[in-house]
Amino acid sequence: MSPVIFHIDVNSAYLSWTAVEQLKNGAEVDLREIPAIIGGDKKSRHGVVLAKSISAKKYGIRTGEPVVNAFRKCPNLVMEPPNHKMYREKSEKLMEYLRGFTSKIEQVSVDECYLDFTEIGDRFPSPLDAAFLMKNGIRERFGFTVNIGISENKLLAKMASDFEKPDKVHTLFLREVPVKMWPLPVGELFMAGRSSVEVLKKLEIETIGGLAGADPALIELHLKSHGKMLWEFANGIDHSAVQWEQAEAKGIGNSTTLAEDASTYEEVREVFAELAQSVGRRLRKAGQKANMVSMEIKYHDFQSMSHQTRLPRPTCDDQVLLETACRLFEEAWSGEPVRLLGIRTAKLVDAGEPEQLSIFDLEPPPPVDEKRRRLDAAMSRIRERYGEDAVMKASRMKKK
Repeated sequence: MSPVIFHIDVNSAYLSWTAVEQLKNGAEVDLREIPAIIGGDKKSRHGVVLAKSISAKKYGIRTGEPVVNAFRKCPNLVMEPPNHKMYREKSEKLMEYLRGFTSKIEQVSVDECYLDFTEIGDRFPSPLDAAFLMKNGIRERFGFTVNIGISENKLLAKMASDFEKPDKVHTLFLREVPVKMWPLPVGELFMAGRSSVEVLKKLEIETIGGLAGADPALIELHLKSHGKMLWEFANGIDHSAVQWEQAEAKGIGNSTTLAEDASTYEEVREVFAELAQSVGRRLRKAGQKANMVSMEIKYHDFQSMSHQTRLPRPTCDDQVLLETACRLFEEAWSGEPVRLLGIRTAKLVDAGEPEQLSIFDLEPPPPVDEKRRRLDAAMSRIRERYGEDAVMKASRMKKK
């Protein structure tokens, strides 16, 4: 049975959810029908554009740009502040509705998810019929709209959901890639950031089809492992599965939004060092070790991605978590500025559980570094009593 994957994306989620809530409370104007944005402080006009209406987009307003720039483009722009508590509530209701169809859902952000339709396909006349049923049901039940992309894999399903908006269903099966995807500008390919696009244009590659037909060795030479991934994406290649298990319920993680975008590996490593200590401390406090580590990135333009690996042996060691996250970051980073970073662990086991060796393990696991274990425990106790910044490694101290 060929897989069928849906990508479901709320249209301009923050703005749509705010509009729905305002209308429910008696508002006479729908933010979605006027030039409007969700952004920072109304009085100071600080912050960035988090979401925009279609009317605002016509003025050239872009998600992620400073609010003050948006007002220069459209002086009559209406701006509302973000309400993340309300967004979480709307998101939870959406996911609860979708789980009425199947539990095989991977939520990748507050406003988008992948749904594995493969095993429930025989309940519906076609994937398109099911997608329209979901889409229309969401609009009628909750008052906001979604786009749904359908394909054999996650990449193409996401690309399809980004086609014409709002309130649409699109397919992008492999057979449709040459007609529907290859003519698009290369900048519209998922994970093709600004710096990558500039490199590709210097190679006279302007379209996704141009990238798909290029020599992969040449692309990898100029863009390293990220170039190889972009070439595969341009050809519709994606082997990632829908991770439908509830990672949060079975793992421990932490993420942080940066005060300023990080643009160098050194800056990122400092952030990961703090996150690794936090995650390691929580694992030890829970008496657990992790068999799997994932690294999460959100870029300056709000595109998100994650990369994970299974560890040779379960761990709760800060340094192992740090080095693993950094390795995953180096493998996946596009070179674009980073706004959010996260480390998550999964497939947890009790810390006292004996490790099972396979017949291929030629050596027993290395002995526990008792000195490091005592040091980590002492640092954890100090932070719990005096705060997160009470003790840190000298390498993490900011130089005056």
